[in-house]
Amino acid sequence: MSEQLEELVAHIEMRQPERVTGHSVAHGELTLEAIASDIPALVEFLKTDEQCRFASLVDITAIDYPGDERRFVVVYHFLSMYRNQRIRLKAAVREEEIVPSITEVYPAANWFEREVFDMFGILFSGHPDLRRILTDYGFRGYPLRKDFPTTGYTEVRYDEVQKRVVYEPVSLTQEYRQFDFMSPWEGAEYVLPGDEKGEAK
Repeated sequence: MSEQLEELVAHIEMRQPERVTGHSVAHGELTLEAIASDIPALVEFLKTDEQCRFASLVDITAIDYPGDERRFVVVYHFLSMYRNQRIRLKAAVREEEIVPSITEVYPAANWFEREVFDMFGILFSGHPDLRRILTDYGFRGYPLRKDFPTTGYTEVRYDEVQKRVVYEPVSLTQEYRQFDFMSPWEGAEYVLPGDEKGEAK
């Protein structure tokens, strides 16, 4: 761990001992762990403290661990242009747990939290407009959960007969199951023109 990161960790843990539950360093970046309910106060400290000044919210995402009691880990990424450092903040949450929104501290969190809700189904309390942002109206399920089927639940297409967009359950027709075994992408072994010259040696 670099001397700068050591100083930063010591400062944050001294000033926020009840909110930081753990930390680690990987690839020259600091990761803090916290309880979800403490996130708004902790990120406000990271933004306003003179030693931190993580003024830019870069991203919010999540990780799905279906077998864990705390199924999701919500991950925040911040940048301090003043210190030329990045910091990552993680909070493990149960599937039914509601995470406090940080939109009052970082207005940019608005769309990031909507994306996490849309993709993982994680709810954020205090969000001004928590609705889907990437999927279609009436979409069912959360595409980045590991139990979501890779083909999805419904197919959207334009029907020429009905002259409108229709929603139908996904069904894979047999033509999708025919494989081109001459394609190198299928992993088939076959001789390309000119390969026989190499075998002759």
